[in-house]
Amino acid sequence: MNGHPQYIVITPVRNEEGNFPHTIVSFERQTVRPALWVIVDDGSTDRTAAIIDEAVARHDWIKVVHRPDRGFRQPGTGVVQAFNDGFALVGARAWDYLVKFDGDLAFEPDYFASCFAHFDRDSRLGIGGGLICQNTPAGLVGETLGDPAFHVRGATKIYRRACWEQIGGLHMAPGWDTLDELKANQQGWVTRTFPELKIHQLKDTGSADGRWRNLVKNGLANHITGYHPLFMLAKCAKRTFAPPYLVASAGLGWGYFKGWLQRVPRVPDPDLIRYVRGQQLRKLSGRSSIW
Repeated sequence: MNGHPQYIVITPVRNEEGNFPHTIVSFERQTVRPALWVIVDDGSTDRTAAIIDEAVARHDWIKVVHRPDRGFRQPGTGVVQAFNDGFALVGARAWDYLVKFDGDLAFEPDYFASCFAHFDRDSRLGIGGGLICQNTPAGLVGETLGDPAFHVRGATKIYRRACWEQIGGLHMAPGWDTLDELKANQQGWVTRTFPELKIHQLKDTGSADGRWRNLVKNGLANHITGYHPLFMLAKCAKRTFAPPYLVASAGLGWGYFKGWLQRVPRVPDPDLIRYVRGQQLRKLSGRSSIW
């Protein structure tokens, strides 16, 4: 590990007995292994906990936090709660990068070494990660539909320590995986995906919740983040012409409107909301923007 960056990985996982062994093997094969990998079993009811315990017994760089079963999967805030429980185990350990990583991913042995090369080349890069892909007859195809240029999927987030400390960690809210990037960009950092570094996601994004519920959840997250109504209208209009036709647009729009109708509180950061809306209006008017 000498000469390599010290990085710590935190993986919240629940009921992934069929997928998580592939993630473990991918980490075991890394040319640059983490200084610490904290796996948070978020109340699994299958063999996931036993699989984790077996990995912990094999490697001293893997630790586990077992959380009680709440009886259901809780995306968004539940993920952040599990992540924070894992981060509490880090304590005073030295690290250069913090990684949030899902438990249903498979990736190449040089994945992390290649990611850190991007960070080495750009001192302004605060958050980065590879391209989440699905397996198709044509090979691995990236999931990028509708993603803004600054977005890094929540399944694979690498935070430079200085950036992490400046943004103050993760927001306990739906849309946490966009709020962190917006806060970073507001503070002058760059955030982006590395499209040549492909990660195989072993199940479809949002499949655990169902496609419609996932779209509504994303629309609600856009409300909480403070998206401008005009920008949201344009976003929904654009998604109308992408398959499944009308469904994505309706789900996003309903989630956003539902948040407004129920007076769901927005992120308690007026400066960030002003920044987000300002960038969105710049995009709509054809000016340079993080979007």
